[in-house]
Amino acid sequence: MNDLFLRACRREPVERTPVWFLRQAGRYMAEYREIRKKHSLLEICRTPELASAVTLQPVTKLGVDAAILFSDLLVPLEPLGVPVEFIAGEGPVISDPLRNAEQIASLHDFDPREELFYTMEAIRLLRQELTVPLVGFAGAPFTLASYAVEGGASRHYEHTKCLMYNDTSTWHRLAELLAGVVTSYLTAQVEAGAQAVQLFDSWVGALSPSDYREFVLPHSQSILSALSKLGVPVIHFGTGTAGILELLHEAGGDVIGVDWRVELGWAWDHIGRDVAIQGNLDPLLLHASEATLFRAADHVLASAGDSPGHIFNLGHGILPNTSVERVKALVEHVHRVTERS
Repeated sequence: MNDLFLRACRREPVERTPVWFLRQAGRYMAEYREIRKKHSLLEICRTPELASAVTLQPVTKLGVDAAILFSDLLVPLEPLGVPVEFIAGEGPVISDPLRNAEQIASLHDFDPREELFYTMEAIRLLRQELTVPLVGFAGAPFTLASYAVEGGASRHYEHTKCLMYNDTSTWHRLAELLAGVVTSYLTAQVEAGAQAVQLFDSWVGALSPSDYREFVLPHSQSILSALSKLGVPVIHFGTGTAGILELLHEAGGDVIGVDWRVELGWAWDHIGRDVAIQGNLDPLLLHASEATLFRAADHVLASAGDSPGHIFNLGHGILPNTSVERVKALVEHVHRVTERS
């Protein structure tokens, strides 16, 4: 087992900086597109053999130091009572978004070991094949709630924020329910064999620090506190979080993921060097020339410096039109320039 990633999560010495990528399995890979010709996204997520195959594709092709389970952030919503459709060109669509207390009161908790059994089976299959650590994941309460309340992706989170501001008690009931579901879901993933987990709060950068502290921190903190007892590294990731980095650290996590909008070293200083850090190359730099890409990667590595606990990653996911060969070249470059004798 290549355990570089796990050691870096624990801020232990490593022979080179470990590399993996958000959305490292997906549309930019020809092998994935072949599978998508025959199967929908949800079919892949719900078929352990397919989810396992897609998860393995970039590990085999790129030489990354960790695999992340192929699934979708929104799979817990349907058993919760919020059906989701994935529409080509639009992404996830929730036809009956949660807009009032009555709808939220009708939601129900569930056991992910039963309702999301296919995820656990995919993890078990992957552990038989992988020679790098497997990262499980789930969406954080704010991000899951924003999809469920808005009815899909959003730019301004108008309905979500109005619910927070105008019916605070209902917001906290929803966030508390989601926190319980996410805690159970990630715990089940660890029980099935995930060697690390990541809590994605992809859209939390839409909030001010005071709103994060009041409406989000208690719920994310309850998840991360429970996960800290499981004995595996926990990554806490969000985008647009420059103004709330200290609050993300306060909420918890062994590793804080940062996007490309901040200098990595600056972010680490603000978070505190008592945790590891993950990031933070702009995904679009994979569309630049190789010289520009490598120069930017070197800048990230220099910003991390010699502090233990840096995991090289993008600041968000690989984009669909990215060259696989360019991604592979980046992995090889980071490994080469950080090799320690």
